[in-house]
Amino acid sequence: MTSIARKKELVSRLQTDILRWQGFKLPSAQTQAIGLGAVEKAFPNGVFPTGTVHEFVCGTPEQAAASGGFLGGILASLMQNNGACLWISTSRTIFPPALKIFGIEPDKVIFIDLRRERDVLWVTEEALKCEGLAAVIAELREIDFAQSRRLQLAVEKSKVTGFVIRTDPQKLTATTCVARWQITSLPSQLENGMPGVGYPRWNVELTKVRNGNPGNWKMEWSPEGFIPVKEPVAIKVPIVRKLKAV
Repeated sequence: MTSIARKKELVSRLQTDILRWQGFKLPSAQTQAIGLGAVEKAFPNGVFPTGTVHEFVCGTPEQAAASGGFLGGILASLMQNNGACLWISTSRTIFPPALKIFGIEPDKVIFIDLRRERDVLWVTEEALKCEGLAAVIAELREIDFAQSRRLQLAVEKSKVTGFVIRTDPQKLTATTCVARWQITSLPSQLENGMPGVGYPRWNVELTKVRNGNPGNWKMEWSPEGFIPVKEPVAIKVPIVRKLKAV
């Protein structure tokens, strides 16, 4: 083996180790995709990183509700093996019975409502240390780098996946979170001839992905899971010009 080939092999091995240390799992026969399709390709190796902390930035109550709904779809995959999760906040934005839309029984989610923001942080850190949980969701106004680092250290040992819904984008600071999401709701599409409300749709934006590729997608939830929303194709109508009679 030439020296150049040895260097390439060494760099490749180091990159693989770094990704594993940062919580990215390499694809394998046992690894199951989260079902986000093209969104997952934005992450290293095309795999949604579990055992890490994700942050969702919400500028309005509507965005917080949309983030909670989108998280419901992700939890449906993380909780497949009868796993339980904790939802911690001072003012809960999710309506528990609505989780049934995503195939999640509300009694599988333990809601902890607290009075003080600092209590939410403490309970979140302690919950992320519990290896038996599938996920932990915390609703916080803000979180700084040091606080996010404590959460990251907790999941590195337990391998629990954490989600932080930040409700004050005016105080947006750098964190150790593996990805930063922004979710906004989109008008649903009604089935032909059917009244009521269609399946939920979202505009999904990844503004930061560690070692990945940020992007923007439109997604819909269906009985089969997440599906991409296809953009309507614009049809060009030819312009017919009338000829003046001579």
